[in-house]
Amino acid sequence: MKELYGHTHFLAEAIEEGVQEIEGAVVEMRRVPESLSSAAIELKREVSEFKKSFLTIPLCIKDDLRNADAIFFGAPTYLGCMCTQMQQFLESMSSLWMERALVGKVGSAFTSSASQHGGQEVALLSIHAAMLLLGMIVAGLPYTFQEQLRIDEINGVTPFGAATITGMQGEYKPSEIELAAARFQGNHVAAIASKLTRR
Repeated sequence: MKELYGHTHFLAEAIEEGVQEIEGAVVEMRRVPESLSSAAIELKREVSEFKKSFLTIPLCIKDDLRNADAIFFGAPTYLGCMCTQMQQFLESMSSLWMERALVGKVGSAFTSSASQHGGQEVALLSIHAAMLLLGMIVAGLPYTFQEQLRIDEINGVTPFGAATITGMQGEYKPSEIELAAARFQGNHVAAIASKLTRR
């Protein structure tokens, strides 16, 4: 997970809640290395209500991915792509591709974007592409989560994964629908992983 304004973190927490509904499931939250300067980070965080330090979350290492049964990748959307930090992190995992260490693990993605048409679906698909190249089984957000069919309010939810709309300055918090989508996705992916690991 990569975070500044808090939106991706809020979705991650909701995913965690959904995963924990599956008996025996254990969640470990990790972050990818930050490439922005401390000054740039603080400047962005000054305009946000999100004050929790994401730097207290441990950095993800290769063994975290090797040892997981399912992996959720969360990254903000920038110009219709996953953020640079997540792209760099995934590229740094090339040795896991060589080892085939992630083949058969369940993978899922979530994101945030500034606007309703901010490219979140393309960003999610770019993460899906990386997961497929790593040999992972990709799980999205099925339409059994029927709230994503609602048209009475704007939200960022997609069948490719949970997403939230942030506003241009990060002024919007995830809606109830967006958080419910993340919880559903967490539960859905953990249930799949649980079935696979029992075989």
